[in-house]
Amino acid sequence: MSQRMNHLAVAPGGAKALGTVYGYVSQSGLPKTLIDMVYLRVSHINGCAYCIDSHTRDLLKESVPVEKVTLVPTWQEGGAFFDERERAALAWAETVTRVADTHVPDDAYAIARAVFSEKELADLTIAIGLMNAYNRLAISFRQTPVSVARLAV
Repeated sequence: MSQRMNHLAVAPGGAKALGTVYGYVSQSGLPKTLIDMVYLRVSHINGCAYCIDSHTRDLLKESVPVEKVTLVPTWQEGGAFFDERERAALAWAETVTRVADTHVPDDAYAIARAVFSEKELADLTIAIGLMNAYNRLAISFRQTPVSVARLAV
């Protein structure tokens, strides 16, 4: 499958705006590995090969064990691999990403709010929204995953 368009080149202002939000999330105080796990889970839900490839690589570079990275899609069965905050973040990522179906119920909010401050939860939700936007761009315009592009060389 070939890329339909280079949306970064066609809409550099939009790309820059999303990059600013990405920078905000990176500086939010949330742990990088937590953010990257959330980005990976959102990308799994949306089926974004480009972002799954990218965030898997990020987590491995951060020395997250491959077994943990592999279990992100089934984190509920990951036992001790995932701590309370990671489980809450991944559950929140799922319900927010599937907002049309879930409507983000009160019990999901209560679970997330029990382990995240208001600011942390707002920042986490911004990160989830951002990754959903990135996924939609990458999927819509068929952005080629880095690992696939390397095979073509």
